[in-house]
Amino acid sequence: MRTAKLLLGFAFIATFFTSCYTEEVYVNEQPVMSINELLNAYELWYVDINATQGYGETPFLQMAFTVSFINGHLYANNNLVGFGSQGNGYGVHIGSYDAYGAILDTDHVIDGYDSFDVYQVDYNTIELFNPYNNTSYFLHGYQKSTFDYNFVFYDNIHYFLQEYDAWEKTYTSHHGALNDFDSENYLQFLAGGNDDTFRSSQDFNVYNTNAIYWDFIGDYSVGNISGSSYLKTLTLDYDYFDNEFFELTVINDSTIELYHASSGTTYRFKGRGYIAYYRSSDADGKSANTELDRKKRKQQTAKVENTRTNTRS
Repeated sequence: MRTAKLLLGFAFIATFFTSCYTEEVYVNEQPVMSINELLNAYELWYVDINATQGYGETPFLQMAFTVSFINGHLYANNNLVGFGSQGNGYGVHIGSYDAYGAILDTDHVIDGYDSFDVYQVDYNTIELFNPYNNTSYFLHGYQKSTFDYNFVFYDNIHYFLQEYDAWEKTYTSHHGALNDFDSENYLQFLAGGNDDTFRSSQDFNVYNTNAIYWDFIGDYSVGNISGSSYLKTLTLDYDYFDNEFFELTVINDSTIELYHASSGTTYRFKGRGYIAYYRSSDADGKSANTELDRKKRKQQTAKVENTRTNTRS
């Protein structure tokens, strides 16, 4: 549900990642601030991908964790590597924007022009309605000083695993029983598709990640561990073989640690070939000709029809 008001009163109250919108109708007919003041009232706008309404996609919003509007320049945090530090917390410069009346026009460095009708949903939430694909994205505003970068990182850690061409094993503990995974030296987590495909290789000391021969393929999943926000589980479901189960710890932006529960062995993997994402894949009528176009955030909720009316002439 959402309000019917358009760019009305704006107060600085933030409830983290809320997506419940009231039907209260505001009677104040005069905006208390301009659209530029509204967009600049918060330093970061978190894209609540699961609140999206409509069956279309706007590529740069489908990819971004956050967007920022700074003096006509559009910024986004598209990667979890460097999340919170890249671009002083704003991410990378992805284009420009112009805001006037109740309209936001954007010019993305790759995807080009898009235009949105902007609606204020609640005190720190706006709706960006794209009349050209009949899809609405909902963004929640935060200041950098109060934004929980760690929460977003660990809540989306499966995307972090996809941000390297390969993960190379760099350490195996002396503790633990011998097991089949001892022979695995490279892992790869593929973006796109169902977002759950991994490959593994027993190659050794490969300089070029493109030259790795991938021996096995399967599905992977990342899960939560009760009582810990930062410790995760990783399950590798090998086709035609048994599953491998690990406790997953992030050491830093390029190193993960996997504790193999059944053998008691600890492994460390280092990311090779960082992938800087600037957009998502296969927008209708747009070029998608590099591997940078593979990744986009997946909506986990069921897609629903957008009831917003297109008022553009």
